[in-house]
Amino acid sequence: MNIWVAGARPRTLPAAVVPVAVGTACAVGEVPGGLIWWRAAAAMVVALALQIATNYANDYSDGIRGTDADDKRVGPVRLVGQGLAEPSSVKKAALLSFAVAGLVGTALALAVGPELFVVGAAAIAAGWFYTGGPKPYGYAGLGEAFVFVFFGVVATAGSTYVQTGELTALGLGASVPVGLLATALLVVNNLRDIPGDTQVGKRTLAVRLGDRRTRTLYALMMVATFLLVPLVAGLSGRPVGAIAMIAVLVARKPVFEVLSGARGPALIPVLGETGRTQLAFGLLFTIGLSIIV
Repeated sequence: MNIWVAGARPRTLPAAVVPVAVGTACAVGEVPGGLIWWRAAAAMVVALALQIATNYANDYSDGIRGTDADDKRVGPVRLVGQGLAEPSSVKKAALLSFAVAGLVGTALALAVGPELFVVGAAAIAAGWFYTGGPKPYGYAGLGEAFVFVFFGVVATAGSTYVQTGELTALGLGASVPVGLLATALLVVNNLRDIPGDTQVGKRTLAVRLGDRRTRTLYALMMVATFLLVPLVAGLSGRPVGAIAMIAVLVARKPVFEVLSGARGPALIPVLGETGRTQLAFGLLFTIGLSIIV
C-alpha cells in the first residue's frame, strides 16, 4: 500500500462517511423539490478531508514529539515516527487536506449561511490541536469528546442542516448513535495504544481509565448505539430506520474480542471490524431513515 494512503488511515474513514450519509437521509422529505445533491457531495468531501487532515496532523505532531517512535508503538503506519516521510511533508499533507475541507466548506457556507464558517473553523482547529500545539487536548483525555461532537453531532446534524437550513430533532437524535460508533473507533484505537501512550506520558482517556474500564466503555458504547436505534426510528416516525439493528451481527465479533482481552497487535483487526460495523450500520440506517411511511 502507498505510504500516503496508509498514513491517511483508511480504516478510520467510515467515521467521516457514515454521519454525512445518515444526516442526509434525515433530510429526505424535508426539502422542497428534493435533496440538493451537490450539497450532500460537498459535505462528504469536507468530512473526509477533515478526517484525513486530522490523521496526518496527528501523525506529524506525535512524530515530532517522539511519541510515535517505532519501538514504542503498535498499529497502523506512522509516517514520521517510522521515518517513512519527512515531518515537513506530512505537515504539508495535513494542511493541504485542511485546505480542501476549507475550500469546499466555503462553497457550502456561501450557499447555506455564514454560520457554517464558524463551524468549519472550529472543526479545523479541533483537528489540528487534537495532538498539535503546546497543550494538545488529545493528550489530556478529551479526544473522545472531540470525535463525538464533530464526527457525531456536527457531521450528522450538520449534513441535515445543509439540506434543510435548520437543526432537526431527527438529525440531532440520529447523531447520537452515529457519534457513539465513531467514538468507539477511537476508544479501541487508544485501548491498543495504552502501553505506548503510558510510556511517553500521553494521557488519553484510555490511559486514565485503565485497560479494564476502557474495554467496558467500548462495549457500552457499542451496546448503547443499538439500543438507541429503535428509539430514534420510532420517535421520528421513520420506523424502517430500525433495520440498522441488523448490524449488531457485525458488531458482535469486535465486542467479543475486546471483552475477551485482545491486546496489542491483536486489536488492530478489531479496529477494522469496528469500521465495518460502522459501515454496515451507516448503510442500513441511511436506507431506513430515507423511507418515510
